[in-house]
Amino acid sequence: MVAIKAPEDAYTAEPFVPERGGLPALRRAAAGCRGCPLHRDATQTVFGAGSEDARVMLVGEQPGDQEDRQGKPFVGPAGRLLDRALEEAGIDPSEAYVTNAVKHFKFTRAEPRKRRIHKAPSLREMTACGPWLAAELAVVEPELIVVLGATAGKALLGSSFRVTQVRGTVLEEEIHGRPERLVPTVHPSSVLRADDREAAYRGLLSDLKVAARVLAA
Repeated sequence: MVAIKAPEDAYTAEPFVPERGGLPALRRAAAGCRGCPLHRDATQTVFGAGSEDARVMLVGEQPGDQEDRQGKPFVGPAGRLLDRALEEAGIDPSEAYVTNAVKHFKFTRAEPRKRRIHKAPSLREMTACGPWLAAELAVVEPELIVVLGATAGKALLGSSFRVTQVRGTVLEEEIHGRPERLVPTVHPSSVLRADDREAAYRGLLSDLKVAARVLAA
């Protein structure tokens, strides 16, 4: 008997991505994505949020615990910190499109019913989810992408990306076949984990001010 492979064994979301319909169609289709095994344990797909006319797209790693429960990106503590930093930098959070490189929450538990602990997605999982990010970029066509953290950077710019080397600089790269401008910075969750949280926040704010200057130019 020939074994039939499940869709997630192919590690690509491509068959699930609709060709037309804009963000509403993408969001509906993503809810049923089985492009990698992460959908099995996550509560739901957490797709991007914001306007198709957004000038800036912010790309993070993956949903966290709160995002997985609520089905929206950046609604937990890191999201609130990011909104505060964007406002201080001069970028209206309501005019940004926010999303993640990976659309399902990857986690581990020390024991059953214990708190779910974030686990970084693998390169294979990020690559599998790439078609969703490519589709979002094609629809929104942002003037600037703010890359939040190392995982998002690797998903967009390759495995050699190091956020500490390029944070706060303006990069010009081809992403999913489109010329893009990007400003990398740390993920806001790293600010919350930092020993010196105030210094880490100032660093994030400084990087976002670079993004604000690009948008104002």
